[in-house]
Amino acid sequence: MLVALVWGTTFVVVKRALDEISTFYFLASRFGLAALCMLVLFLPGMSRAGWRETGRGLLGGAIAGIFLWLGYVLQTFGLKFTSAGNSGFLTGLYIVLVPLVGAVIYRKLPGAPEAAGIVVATAGMAFLSLPSLTANASMNRGDLLTVGCALAFAFHLLILGYYAQRERVEAVALGQVTCTALLSAASLVFEPPRAIWSPEVVFGVVSTGIFATALAFALQTWGQKHTTPTRTALIFTLEPVFALVAAVLVGGEQLTHPRILGGCLILAGILTVELKPAPRT
Repeated sequence: MLVALVWGTTFVVVKRALDEISTFYFLASRFGLAALCMLVLFLPGMSRAGWRETGRGLLGGAIAGIFLWLGYVLQTFGLKFTSAGNSGFLTGLYIVLVPLVGAVIYRKLPGAPEAAGIVVATAGMAFLSLPSLTANASMNRGDLLTVGCALAFAFHLLILGYYAQRERVEAVALGQVTCTALLSAASLVFEPPRAIWSPEVVFGVVSTGIFATALAFALQTWGQKHTTPTRTALIFTLEPVFALVAAVLVGGEQLTHPRILGGCLILAGILTVELKPAPRT
């Protein structure tokens, strides 16, 4: 939930920064700074663990990082051809894809509470995106790219959960962030770097690099050691709720009745899964 809060509240910061810096340059700077911070923080512990154990964790994190980077790329290019509302809703479909893909891989269907929570939370995301969805009802290539983004994020969560529960958490977290930084830097060949290093851009890179990437992905990796990818995806539906609250408080956006209903449905979906009856004594 803390990770969702950080990502949701930094959405406005990222949106403002991208007005003055190209996308891959921003991602390379953000993830590069995060990788440096993680390296400084985690290097002593990984050295004590041994390089063989650390290497396995770095490799697992790098595999997850490939899908994380691919999700960002597909989402970014999809946004060029579709609306922000469509992008937000279709990206959020990874909460449905995680248990479906997981069921195919592990041959285990989600339980009834998880299935009910996913359905309710997905309905909530539809209400959050309702104005844009009704205005852009037809499917276009941007929507298809964004569906691919949701699939990439679903694989990222599943792969990250697999390695986080088997390898050293610090190495897995560092591996995925470093891989994303390197792939973003390599992508500058296709999109020449452009930046006006204004205070907004510097603040955007530093704040997202430290808090929304280094801290957030370290916490996510640690959290997925103790919970399932399905529950992780469901909890992350809080991100658009927190983003909406930040947009209303900071960006001056209007809080409509459908958006309020959407936020309530997302909370209801999460509570459906997370609130369990007290054990009988």
